[in-house]
Amino acid sequence: MNDLQEFFKGKKVLITGHTGFKGSWLTKILLVWKADIVGLSLKPNTVPNLFGLLKLKDKVKNYFIDIRNLENVRKIIDKENPEIIFHLAAQPLVRDSYDDPIYTFETNILGTTYILQSVKENKNVKSVVLITTDKVYKESGDKDMEEGNQIEGHDPYSASKAACEMIITSYLKSFFNIDNYGKGHHTLIASARARNVIGGGDWSKDRIVPDIIRSIFEENKSIIIRNPGFIRPWQHVLEPLSGYLLLAKGLYNGRKELSGAWNFGPNEESYLTVRALVEDAIKILNKGSYVIRNNNNKHESSSIRLNTDKAKDILGWNSSLGIQKALNLTFSWYDYFYNHKNMTDVTEKQIKLFFNKNEF
Repeated sequence: MNDLQEFFKGKKVLITGHTGFKGSWLTKILLVWKADIVGLSLKPNTVPNLFGLLKLKDKVKNYFIDIRNLENVRKIIDKENPEIIFHLAAQPLVRDSYDDPIYTFETNILGTTYILQSVKENKNVKSVVLITTDKVYKESGDKDMEEGNQIEGHDPYSASKAACEMIITSYLKSFFNIDNYGKGHHTLIASARARNVIGGGDWSKDRIVPDIIRSIFEENKSIIIRNPGFIRPWQHVLEPLSGYLLLAKGLYNGRKELSGAWNFGPNEESYLTVRALVEDAIKILNKGSYVIRNNNNKHESSSIRLNTDKAKDILGWNSSLGIQKALNLTFSWYDYFYNHKNMTDVTEKQIKLFFNKNEF
């Protein structure tokens, strides 16, 4: 990954959603690599939050705005003229989407549209990676989802992201067509569909890892499991982010075949039930207990499997950590935090070890 680090050094990069969990990790990676970063996002919505712990506000140029405002998005992109954009800003929670579907649709659909329209009007942006989700696919049991499979949305969150994929495809065909690249436009765009992501620094509600951490370290009570038998393919946050970075580099370098949709998911061994993940967490932390309280009043897909052959064969990306390393990295990060360690140092060490492929 030394070539990747060297590529991003000095590049002007705009990250939307840079105050969120994945956005903060991506911002920190690019800071370590000495990129010139602009962030566009709402302020963090949890206390604590990774953005604050890593003191990122003081290290990047921040625009704390609502992405549902086209004029503001357009002005920022025109003013900053980024070379590369990572679009992560979203309402990311399935269960919240049932409570406020209008906000979910506005944020995810309009936000994506406004980024694409602003890029269309700007001549400097060369590479755009827009993050959606694996949940855009129509549920089909144990079948591995490939990028060309049917998309659909049962819950409002999934539907909003499926709509984003359709909008991305429309802009790609209408305004960023690869046949016209280098003549009518100089921008390549792609979407990235990742799996259930874990890692240190996530305190969002209705996510199993933050629920585990709060129960053990803050509330001193049993972890509540809603759907113990649901199978999820867990992967550490650094793995899909490495895919996004490889994709952005390739697009920047004019690899037209990289336009379109990409899956980033873990290997088969990383598919665990929610119960198994909780039990592994308790073993790693050597503390905690759980109770099961089934709650199926809000539909969530029980299992979606991704085929990542395209990313492996064309992009050269692979899921390399494995589930045990991913879990150890995640829960050791929180253990360090609650034992009052310097989390900037801890986070930087995990980044450097991952990208240098050293043993953890």
